[in-house]
Amino acid sequence: MKSIRYIVTRPCLQEGSLRLLKYLESTFPNAGPAVLVDEKGEEHAVQVDLDRLRVWGLGGLYHAQHLGVNDVLILTLLAPGRYQVETVVKPHAPQPPPRREVPRVPETRRVVVSSTPHVREVRLQEVRPEAPATRPAEQRQPEPRPVESRPVELRPVESRPVEGRAARPPEPRVTEVRAADTRAADTRPAEVTPLRPAPVALTPDLPASPAGGSGGTVVPAGGNSSAVRPVASGRSAAPLRTLDVSFETPERAPVASGPVLSAASLEAEPQIAELARLTGYRLEHLGGGVLRLNAELGTHGYSVLVATSEAALQTPAWKENADYCVLLTTEDTRPANTPCLTREALGALIEHAHLAPLSPVDLRGYWKAGSIDLESAASVAELVSSHLAQRGAFSFVLLTLSQQPAHSVVSVPRLAERLGSGVNYAELGSILDTLTRPPFLALTPLPGGQYLLRVGVPDLLNELAEYADGVRRRVRPAAREAVPA
Repeated sequence: MKSIRYIVTRPCLQEGSLRLLKYLESTFPNAGPAVLVDEKGEEHAVQVDLDRLRVWGLGGLYHAQHLGVNDVLILTLLAPGRYQVETVVKPHAPQPPPRREVPRVPETRRVVVSSTPHVREVRLQEVRPEAPATRPAEQRQPEPRPVESRPVELRPVESRPVEGRAARPPEPRVTEVRAADTRAADTRPAEVTPLRPAPVALTPDLPASPAGGSGGTVVPAGGNSSAVRPVASGRSAAPLRTLDVSFETPERAPVASGPVLSAASLEAEPQIAELARLTGYRLEHLGGGVLRLNAELGTHGYSVLVATSEAALQTPAWKENADYCVLLTTEDTRPANTPCLTREALGALIEHAHLAPLSPVDLRGYWKAGSIDLESAASVAELVSSHLAQRGAFSFVLLTLSQQPAHSVVSVPRLAERLGSGVNYAELGSILDTLTRPPFLALTPLPGGQYLLRVGVPDLLNELAEYADGVRRRVRPAAREAVPA
């Protein structure tokens, strides 16, 4: 029976399903239950859904075979509703060594210990940086180490009465209360600083207390007697005057004027720029949330206008000349009778372009069709899957040939037997013919359909790497010289 290859994608692994592409329609002609038999003889019950073009229930098979993205399923029809499934797991790169965590150096910060309407007490504390988010909250920051503090005396400036004008109170004088200098935490105690650096206005002198004590009181500006707080003074018995502290309201920053783009539009522009970089378009910003993708291909060139929001449709930039025009929207909010590019399809195109090369020639048909949505992106996925399948088959043949020594004869029937159903005869013949031509020159054709393996695969890959590195060194200066021209 004919075997069919299917490349596993990320949505397949997440949903435990298999997408019924066009070339699989003849393999799964009928809807309903089916059975997949793996290489160990275990049976997996699945459900064929022709309406949604999916085969459900492959999650257990993916888990049991340890399959990942771009691994291959080989399906063979044994009987109606019964299939033989084989898996081809791609080689994985070795795991990178674990990262060493750099010990975090503790730092000293200023921490407010206590605060009043007029003054606040600040201490220097040694605080370790926060740990990663995976640790419990109580382990992120250790208990701070308090440093002994010494209060600083606040003494207002004494005002003298003016001669000859005893009946009139003197004008209040303005001074500033500044904090004492703070040195290192291990040599000097912490400081006590005022809450704000605003000036402090002093009222005229008040009579001294009858007891002649050296203490005084500080009365808040609001006149609330319950907030009266004694202030110690250890130098003289001069009376203290009322402190009138005024707090200034900070000025608000002026609001920027001009057109403001929405957050969704700002987020979409980097994605469109990434798509242009990967697929070969030249991106042009026209302003007002309108972008233009230029495919500079001579007689085959074209351009696409992309509006990142509905408000951009009213801007003059939307009237620029272009072959195609689309509105960037979502799958759920697509307006009727308007060519659209959905954000979900844009993300899928970028992911596909990372896996296999895409060009403006490949995408022109989709722009011409009107809208590009997830259904169109799924069609692009078939093209990408075809590229990946060809690359995977080429790698499979190289890995199989690496098991033979250099200067040995390669028998095509025996090589096909070792490859199994992963590569058919047509693909195998094309790959072997490619290996006989430069820059590979790894095989020499022999009579009877055989080949001579001129060099081992490891040496072949080393020679190709040196050849590519030499060409790269000659290409880079030429590219730098072409930029000024």
